[in-house]
Amino acid sequence: MKDHPICTTCGTQFSGTQPVPDVCPICNDDRQFVNPNGQTWTNEDQLKNGHRVKITQLNERLYTLKMEPEFAIGQRAFLVISPNGNVLWDCIPLLDQPTIDFINSKGGLKAIAFSHPHFYSNINEWAAEFGCPVYVHHNDKEFNFYPGKSIQHWQGEEMPIVDDIRIVHIGGHFPGSCMLQIRTLSPGGTILCGDTLYISRSKRHTAVMYSYPNQIPLPRDEFSAMYKKCAALSFDTLYGPTFEGQELLGNAREIFERSMKRYIDNYHYKQLPHPALSKGEGSKILI
Repeated sequence: MKDHPICTTCGTQFSGTQPVPDVCPICNDDRQFVNPNGQTWTNEDQLKNGHRVKITQLNERLYTLKMEPEFAIGQRAFLVISPNGNVLWDCIPLLDQPTIDFINSKGGLKAIAFSHPHFYSNINEWAAEFGCPVYVHHNDKEFNFYPGKSIQHWQGEEMPIVDDIRIVHIGGHFPGSCMLQIRTLSPGGTILCGDTLYISRSKRHTAVMYSYPNQIPLPRDEFSAMYKKCAALSFDTLYGPTFEGQELLGNAREIFERSMKRYIDNYHYKQLPHPALSKGEGSKILI
């Protein structure tokens, strides 16, 4: 698997037994983008020659793993330590020996779970190395272009993994977008939100989008369903996947509610006449 092609724009690995696609289908989706200079590929051996994995401890039970120099989307994965088995939340496209040794020193992995397809990376290599199942929501099955025997497409609204850790299906950004809830990691509960909620650089706002790089908002009904599910969760802390320090510690619930109220009051439920319609027509556009 180490020589299987990896998209340099999104970091997704494809099967080496199938023809390499002309364009990465993950990037060709409206939520992502194809490199304007053309589709290019790499592999894990090439990545190891110029990159390393930086491991950062956030607290006694939580670590981040991030490639340096930054590659593709630049996401960080999360290693959650738990008494009865550790969980990796999302992946990065590089699995090197120091990273393997570190995770094994913490007790290995009980499971790998995913928020959405942009972070699948070299999913099968991680599963094979640690001998654990991979949980991907059934609603995103069509985006798995390299199915492996360890991948389990679970269905429903939530799935307990181990101890106080569970996956919660939220939807929104992708049909199967999920978040990971860790009930006792903070006083009010902690959520690893993937890209379901985007924590702003100012740390004063959480955004929700169909596509972040292409600036496509969620349709109103999808926003409403996503908000209802998020609002039902208990949490005071959020960790996002995109950059170091993307977290809200202790005040996440207040910022989330204020941000969602801003969407409701100003964007998603306001009705205005469509400026292109002739005067007197009663049609409306929802923004």
